[in-house]
Amino acid sequence: MLLWGCLFIVLDVLLWPESRAASLPLQMDSVIQILAQLEQEESILQLTAPGLLLMSGSANNFSQHLLFSGVPSPMQLKLDFLSPELQALATSLIPHGVDSGQEHGVVLAPDGSTVAVEPLLAGLEVGLRGRRSIPISLEFIASPSEVIAAHKKEGPTLAPQVSMTLQDDGNISPDPTILPTVQTNSSTDVDNLLAVTLTKALGVAFLPGPGTHTPKGLGPDGCWDQISAPKTFSLLYSEAPSALTVAFLHGALDGALLGDYLSRHPKPSPPLSHLLAQYYGAGVEGDPQFRSNFRRDNGASLISQESLVQQIEGSLLLLQELEPSNSQLKNLSQDQLAEVATQAAKEFTEAFLECPAILPRCRWQAAPYRGTPKMLKLPLGFLYVHHTYEPNQPCTSFSQCAADMRSMQRFHQDIRGWDDIGYSFVAGADGYVYEGRGWRWVGAHTLGHNSLGFGVSIIGNYTATLPAARVLSTVRDSLPRCALRAGYLRPDYTVQGHRQLVRTECPGDALYRQISTWPHFGEAKKSLKKRYRPH
Repeated sequence: MLLWGCLFIVLDVLLWPESRAASLPLQMDSVIQILAQLEQEESILQLTAPGLLLMSGSANNFSQHLLFSGVPSPMQLKLDFLSPELQALATSLIPHGVDSGQEHGVVLAPDGSTVAVEPLLAGLEVGLRGRRSIPISLEFIASPSEVIAAHKKEGPTLAPQVSMTLQDDGNISPDPTILPTVQTNSSTDVDNLLAVTLTKALGVAFLPGPGTHTPKGLGPDGCWDQISAPKTFSLLYSEAPSALTVAFLHGALDGALLGDYLSRHPKPSPPLSHLLAQYYGAGVEGDPQFRSNFRRDNGASLISQESLVQQIEGSLLLLQELEPSNSQLKNLSQDQLAEVATQAAKEFTEAFLECPAILPRCRWQAAPYRGTPKMLKLPLGFLYVHHTYEPNQPCTSFSQCAADMRSMQRFHQDIRGWDDIGYSFVAGADGYVYEGRGWRWVGAHTLGHNSLGFGVSIIGNYTATLPAARVLSTVRDSLPRCALRAGYLRPDYTVQGHRQLVRTECPGDALYRQISTWPHFGEAKKSLKKRYRPH
């Protein structure tokens, strides 16, 4: 019997490795485990841990050229050093993709965000191997009509096309052919770190689509089947979504930020398993500001919108050379690529980078809405500010903030008898905004005014003290700015404290004094009629 038992165990490992991956949750801790095991074998492999994972997967042609030179082909690389469970999981995480309403190659991080693994690893790989600029001549392949037009105008000079070939040392060498181009005198440098993490993906997402010519643009967030042991990630809307999802952008920003850190760190580099544990934990080297919770703010500091335009355009030019048969790219001129880059950089900056990260209801495991929600008539003209009073302390971690959200929802539903948590949104001190009733459902936050404005509460009691400056900035600036951009708020919206409309001490004396100094603050016009408890 013992012999048969051992035989079944061996068969289970050898024949069904995919089933073993099902025992491991899709969490960042699992990725850290994989890196920790691979790092122990790096001296034997003569390849970095993220490089091995990317090469063993299906890294695209663009990434292959920018990341790897003089290494074995993917067919020669195996993950034999991993346990069967981790090996099966690792091969399932690359490449990133979107299919049938589900997103693949993503994991749940401890901060509550979902992160695409491929761009994260690409950024780590560049940070370890060396960040560099790749010079690219700003020339575009002219179509026959452009060639004729150039001859007639006798303006730009025609010359043989200079094809860019990426060499092992990272430089571009000219390869003249017979195809004509319109010469320019300008050039750009492509940052290999930004290219493999963010800018190439941004450019592709905003290329004209087939048929309608409408680019897919930014993609959605999604929901895990369960938070404790996540296995499947379903997008919030699944009708032909863009692959440039919220999770991909998280992975891209994390890869860029950590790659930048590694490129500047003295050698030897810190173990990646330790670095990721810090970044998705309390902060790198004990810095609470350098962690995943604040990736948007840190990403905005890493690159400006103007620089982003140049990097996206350069990445598309390089992709055009590496993939000459790409149907979306081959007939686009430099001017058209510049337009794509401008649109992509603007949308990414204004609709993502400068907006607060809002965790959807499913992330904090909200109970179902009771009854039938009533839709708001958008845009609204008011933003009503609250404090929760209870819980009376700021929440500084995802687990704590999510627990506070569930606690408030239970109170509102079971004690107050409401259909759902009353607030539209709740701001935590962990860097995230938590979706309550959201942008479209009438809330239960400001009696008599619920259909006129959004109710935004800050977790904590702010009678005598103020929320953190970052939280105040979110509620005062970024949340309403992005609501205005999306058409949820009117340009002339008014900010008011809960106490201005209902007899209550909410949002606390200290917070109310603060919001009364805000640019959109306005006095109430109606008399107070009913006492209202502060929670």
